[in-house]
Amino acid sequence: MGNCVTPRKGLTLPDLLAALLPRKAEGAKIALANGIFDILHVGHLRYLEAAKVEADVLVVGINGDGSAARLKGPGRPIVPAAERAEIVAGFSCVDYVTVFEEDTADRLILALKPDVHCKGTDYTPATVPERAAVASYGGRVAIVGDAKAHATRDIIETIRGGSAGGS
Repeated sequence: MGNCVTPRKGLTLPDLLAALLPRKAEGAKIALANGIFDILHVGHLRYLEAAKVEADVLVVGINGDGSAARLKGPGRPIVPAAERAEIVAGFSCVDYVTVFEEDTADRLILALKPDVHCKGTDYTPATVPERAAVASYGGRVAIVGDAKAHATRDIIETIRGGSAGGS
């Protein structure tokens, strides 16, 4: 990881759990946001900034490379998980980053038991894949961020097609 990334970012799940114990003991609210974050655009930053407003501590779960390929198809991810995690860790609103290999964040949610599980505006509370896991311990789902104006899929198609221009 680069010099500006603190040791508390890019943690394994056991190390993340250990790092969060004292924060939880002092009463800090924990939010978890998750996604693939392949070819970042401003919508990702806005989503994470809005997620941070929901709690004292923001944990970001990044889908691993195998998970991203299964969910998004051949040729994905564009950027390896370790690099995506390092980029997301550089955002000032992000406190901790971890990579998970499953297709949904259910296992991560059940281990962390965040107060709030945040998803972007391309979801509704009824379509959040992890909603049952969050409900199982009394957590809350929050839909946060700007209305979806950017689609990573469209950016990748533009790049692959050789077109220039913004999203």
